[in-house]
Amino acid sequence: MPQMVEGILRGVIETLREQRGALLPILHAVQEELGHIPDEAVPVIASALNLTRAEVHGVVSFYHDFRRKKAGRRTVRICHAESCQATGGLGLAQAACQQLGVDFDQTTPDGAFTLTKVFCLGNCALSPSIMVQGRVYGRVTPQRLAEILEDESRQRL
Repeated sequence: MPQMVEGILRGVIETLREQRGALLPILHAVQEELGHIPDEAVPVIASALNLTRAEVHGVVSFYHDFRRKKAGRRTVRICHAESCQATGGLGLAQAACQQLGVDFDQTTPDGAFTLTKVFCLGNCALSPSIMVQGRVYGRVTPQRLAEILEDESRQRL
């Protein structure tokens, strides 16, 4: 493990390990600092919290917000809940994959976008919905998606 990563990891653990239910806050903080939760962090976190590697890995793999690989500069979340599916969300998902040239849980070659699935954005009345960089968009069509992605591409992060 690179020294910088190890230093960040140990600092996060020392700061948060005494909290009740420290695993989730530690995982969130590690991801915030590193952009993802590297595989080599799992045994370090497990040891510090007296957990098994399987327990830590289980939490990382269960929650969709935790990433095991670094994400792109922008994250595009496409809702796959029933309401969005019933109003064209599956076609929108296919359009997103085609427009970005990646499948779900992948990042574009230029590192600009990571495409992910979510199962509710709480915007059912305006289905289908997407979220880009924390901003929710409703009644998104493939054409509107292309416009949103173009606008995001022009912005610098």
